[in-house]
Amino acid sequence: MKVNLINLFDRTIHEVELFIADTRISHITLMGKENPLLPYALPGFVDAHVHIESSMLTPSQFARLAVVHGTVATISDPHEIANVVGYEGVEYMIEDGNRVPFKFCFGAPSCVPATSYETAGATLNPTDVKNLLAKPEIGYLAEVMNYPGVLHHDPDMMAKINWAKHFNKPIDGHAPGLRGKSAEQYASTGITTDHECFTYEEAREKIDYGMKILIREGSAARNFDALIPLLSEFPDRIMFCSDDKHPDNLVEGHINILVKRALKLGHNIWDVLQAACLNPVAHYNLPVGLLRPGDPADFIVIDNLTDITVVETWLNGAKVAQDGISFLPDIRSRHINKFACERKKTEDFQCKDDNISSAIRVIEALEGQLITNALSLPKKVEDGLVVSDTERDILKIAVVNRYQNTPPSIGFIKNFGLKAGAIASSVAHDSHNIIAVGVDDESLCESVNLIIDAQGGVSAVGYGESHLLELPIAGLMSDQNGYEVAEAYTRLDQFVKSNLKSKLKSPFMTLSFMGLLVIPSLKLSDQGLFDGEQFRFVSLFAK
Repeated sequence: MKVNLINLFDRTIHEVELFIADTRISHITLMGKENPLLPYALPGFVDAHVHIESSMLTPSQFARLAVVHGTVATISDPHEIANVVGYEGVEYMIEDGNRVPFKFCFGAPSCVPATSYETAGATLNPTDVKNLLAKPEIGYLAEVMNYPGVLHHDPDMMAKINWAKHFNKPIDGHAPGLRGKSAEQYASTGITTDHECFTYEEAREKIDYGMKILIREGSAARNFDALIPLLSEFPDRIMFCSDDKHPDNLVEGHINILVKRALKLGHNIWDVLQAACLNPVAHYNLPVGLLRPGDPADFIVIDNLTDITVVETWLNGAKVAQDGISFLPDIRSRHINKFACERKKTEDFQCKDDNISSAIRVIEALEGQLITNALSLPKKVEDGLVVSDTERDILKIAVVNRYQNTPPSIGFIKNFGLKAGAIASSVAHDSHNIIAVGVDDESLCESVNLIIDAQGGVSAVGYGESHLLELPIAGLMSDQNGYEVAEAYTRLDQFVKSNLKSKLKSPFMTLSFMGLLVIPSLKLSDQGLFDGEQFRFVSLFAK
């Protein structure tokens, strides 16, 4: 085929004839200077950090949607499914990903469970991590969230890091807000990336300590605006990622969206494409072609250099998407799961007043952030029970242990904006117990029981209606067509916003992170309210 080839190594564009044989670029014939009448070929986009499970799709279905946007590979941390079913879950992701030609690079989860302050479904010990890292399909040690363990030389944590070094595989980081000597110590152990930086200053500091920074734009967490100035300063140390992306957002776009935004801000196209295409391949030693003779024939075709609209995507010499249509097969996947809790009763969600304190601790959810604020606010009491206060947007939040039959953990949260009903999800990072937010105990109970009956899903109830998207694979993923899942999720999301009046851009994604204890400041686990800065449980009642 004749195209304008975008060479990311010498930063040139030439008209060439591209020859493909046996899944690879056999040779490239130089024809002359750039020809404005021809389309452009460039290496495909790579998501440098993503949890496939958060798309609610299997790897094979995720790939069907992603290739349309020019994504040819992902650095995929399977710790969501590992927290539910352990080692078997990682093998499941590899197996399912191998059913399509997409280039998945899976990691060995480093922190399963993420903390000892919640109930998870499984544990991966250093021997498990060693055995995973020995597999050729495992390309790296996935995000080291237990940064206190690194700083205090926790034996299990350090053993996992040392096994990654033994196999000469990269180590991903996760250290939100870590600065100064602590950040320097964290990086000195061989941890080479971080996708959790809040500010330019934090990211700039970590670059000085030798780390590469991932600019993240997911469905809930976003740091693009804060970090994008780093791209022009350190184009060789920046990558793009989504981290967590719900199916409706994946239909809309993927890494191509970050590319377009960076170009609109005036960033150099070569720097942008280096971050989106070249840096992840080099850092993780991916088997992804970069349009050189002998490389796998993985590339995308665009019609112009202004808006970078993807016309075609190629993998291993085969066209897998064209003009917004995916050619990857629509295949079903087997189920794997762990659910052991019984249906709940309305009274299980009651919160008795302590009759002493005038205030309660309240989680303040923040739009576009995984971090929360910890508030102390006057409580609303009715008939001896602390209840939601919709006028002040203080709602009840509950976490239900799905691996054991124990009472729900109860707290309160601000900024969800619900005026009626409740929403619930078995996608609740990182242990994936059931998490729910609601206006009243009856609605909370109903939303949770919908998920228990289905053995996984996301639900919403209110005004006499109930809606459920079933997630039968580990309570995290659907086994259905990805586009149909996206449509079902969109209907559910719209019900929550239009009918229940949530004011969040992505209420279910935000909800899923309200139990993530390793991200400060105040979160809720199945064992109680947790202060992520002091790393300890705290009472609901503020004395």
